[in-house]
Formats: sequence, C-alpha cells, structure tokens
Amino acid sequence: MKVIVCGAGQVGFNITRYLAQEDNDITVVDQSPELIRKISDTLDVKAITGFASHPEILARAGAADADLLIAVTQADEVNMVACQVAHSLFDVTTKIARIRQQGYLNPMWANLYSRDHMPIDVVISPEREVAEAIGRRLEVPGAFDMIPLVGGRVKLIGVRCEEDCPIVNTPLRQLTQLFPDLNVVIIGLVRDNEARIPSAGDEMLPGDEVYFVAESDHVPRAMAAFGHEEAAARRLVIFGGGNIGQFLAQAIEENNPSVNLKVIEADKVRAEAAARTLKRSVVLEGDVLEAEILEEANVATAEAVVAVTNDDETNILASLLAKRLGSGRAITLVNSGAYAPLISSLGVDVAVSPRNITVSTILQHVRRGRIHSVNTLRDGFGELIEAEAMDTSGLIGKPLREAELPDDVILGSVVREDEVILPRGSTVVEVGDRIVLFARSEAVKEVEKMFSVRLEFF
Repeated sequence: MKVIVCGAGQVGFNITRYLAQEDNDITVVDQSPELIRKISDTLDVKAITGFASHPEILARAGAADADLLIAVTQADEVNMVACQVAHSLFDVTTKIARIRQQGYLNPMWANLYSRDHMPIDVVISPEREVAEAIGRRLEVPGAFDMIPLVGGRVKLIGVRCEEDCPIVNTPLRQLTQLFPDLNVVIIGLVRDNEARIPSAGDEMLPGDEVYFVAESDHVPRAMAAFGHEEAAARRLVIFGGGNIGQFLAQAIEENNPSVNLKVIEADKVRAEAAARTLKRSVVLEGDVLEAEILEEANVATAEAVVAVTNDDETNILASLLAKRLGSGRAITLVNSGAYAPLISSLGVDVAVSPRNITVSTILQHVRRGRIHSVNTLRDGFGELIEAEAMDTSGLIGKPLREAELPDDVILGSVVREDEVILPRGSTVVEVGDRIVLFARSEAVKEVEKMFSVRLEFF
C-alpha cells in the first residue's frame, strides 16, 4: 500500500514507524528540515521537506498513485487542505485528517466533510479520543488500561500486580485449576519495562503489569482475583480545564451525575469558558501546583485526580502532590515517551498517552480485511485487534491447536452471536465469529492476511 503521511511530529513519526514495519511504501512530508532529517535517519522511508497542502509537494510525494493520505501536521487548516488537494487533483481514495479546533467539529457543520465539499473520509479529534480513554479507565478502578471490544461485550484490562495479589507466583497453566472463576486470557506481561507474550509456564510477579481479555460481566470477579476491589470514584478533581478536561467533565456530568466533580484551571479565560460550559461541576481558577488551591478543591478527600494540563511536568508533579495530600488514584496525561519508564516508580497510577491513542485510532482505518478495531499497547509492543472470521481464513473449521498461527499472535476471545468463548486448543472458529487477538508488531501483516479476502492480495 502506498501511503503519504503529512506531518513528522510524534504522531506522524509513530504512524510511519508502524506502517514501515509492514513493507508499505511510505512518503513523509513536513515543513521542518529537522523533523524530516530525523525520520530519514531513523526509518526506511522517503521524506520530503515542504508544505503538505501544496500541490507540487504532494505530486513529488507520489499522490498520483497513493492509496491513503494521513494528515497529522500541527495545523488543522493544512490537514484539511491537504485532503482537499489529494482528492481534487490526485483522486486519493482515502483521506484521514487530525483536527483539533473544536469549532470545526460541531455536529451542525458535519456536512462540511462530505465528498461534495471538503472530502475527508475520517476526522480524528485527539482531545475527544483522550477524554473517552480516560473515562474508560475511571470505569474500572484499579486498572491502568481498559479497552471495550465487540460492542462492549469483551474488555481488555491492564492491571498491576501488587505484593498482596492472590495469583502471583502461579504458573499460568495452573490458573484455571486453582482459580476456576478466573475466566480470563492473559495476552501480555510487562516486567522491568520489557513487554512480552507470556507462555504457559510463566508466573506473574509483584510489580508486573498484566494485560488480560475477559467477558465484560466477569471483569469485577477478575479484578478481585488480581487483588483490586476499589470502588468507583465519587469525588473527583480534574487538573486542567482545556478541551480534554471539559470533554471529560461533560461526559461525567452526563453519565455519572452523582459524582462530586471539581476542575482547576490556571488560565482565567479557559476557566471562565469551562464554568459556562459545565452545569454541576465547580471550576476553580488557580495553579494546580499550589497547595492552597489543592486544599480549596479538597484534593485530600478525592478518590481520584485526573491531570490533563498541556504540560507533562505539571501533570506529573500535580499528581504526586495530590497523592501526598491523601487523594486516591492519579490518572496523568503524559505526551513524552521519555517519562514512560518512570511513571509507575514515581507513584502515578495510570499514564495516558495521547500519541498512542491517536495512533490507535488512525490504524483502525488503515488496516485491511474484516478488521473492526485496532488498539496499540504500550510503545511498539503490538496491537490488540478485533476482526471478523471469513470463510477464506485458514482459522475456519479446525481446532486452534491445528491452526498455523504466527508465533507472536495470541487469541483472547471468540464471540459467536450471544456467546463469548475463551479460546482453547480444541476451540473451532466458525465463519462470522468475532475474534479478539493480540499480535506483536512483526506479526500484524500476517494477521491482516488471515482476515482478508484473497483478491485483496493478488
């Protein structure tokens, strides 16, 4: 597949890295010579310096025979115009644009992106995606990650094993015998910042981060088995009243009206805008690093704090201050990947990466075949994929133990009509089943082929 990526920032770089691993023909465009030099030195892709919205630059990038254009520059208008030029002059089939300015995303202007006006096939709002991701983590107290799959019937949960976790030091093959109510499939294990797919003989140790797939109704029981029975937060403080903070607060007001919610915002204009937008939340103007404002917000009695200012260091420090004052969980927005190895050791409970969330959203629209959703886990570990089994797939009609699955692929669940099946060696996949699986980055191309119509590849 021939792809043009407009923008070589964090999101553009990571999208390019994922797609380049799979032998796609990638060209990256950015006006910054430094970013273009970095991507040329790091990845085996073509890179061009220039404005992504200029026709001659897109022509040099090979837009005339491109299958897909992904516009993720820092400017919404450049992303929008790049899609328009790609459509009008080069007839590029699929255009994806990241748009941050909420004025462009008002539902009353939705017709703007139709084929007859400004033809953008997929519009991505990182702020809304991040707010939704944080909301999901609040739904499962004790989890550092939660991804709903197959219409919410199955969930991927990320959980940290503490010293008192009942199932540590137990080989995975024995979990079902020793804990018969634990209906989960463990698909990933992170120890000392090294992520891997576990084998049947592996044991979980205190401090490990574990990813498991479970039927949604069984998640509370599974969390209890991992030693996490925390109650959902009823007193919550949000640090940062920008777009993410407002979207999150609005969703909580709408879906959980019993939650006592406070928002702290340092900028006077943004604080006033948040106060006008929110109906029941208390909005305080002040610095989240000042003890007085934290006391005024009653952070000490908050069961959770969510730090979503536009500064990583502020988010981390404010979270640590809140926990020192006595608050419960701290969910912290962290843009820089450099901080990822430090988060858990510092005492932050959940780190949220806007970059990974945006990359996951884009990949969902890039993958071929009957793939319904894609979510990246950690940075480069792999992808959690939900796909529909087709009659051309080699998985159909034989026990999984006889299926030729790539080594770096593990099945998490099979959903058949009203039944959720935890896959075993004897499980037989049928046409139309929804499959939830995890694949290391190196195996994703093989997974695409497993769930694709043969004609797509010949």
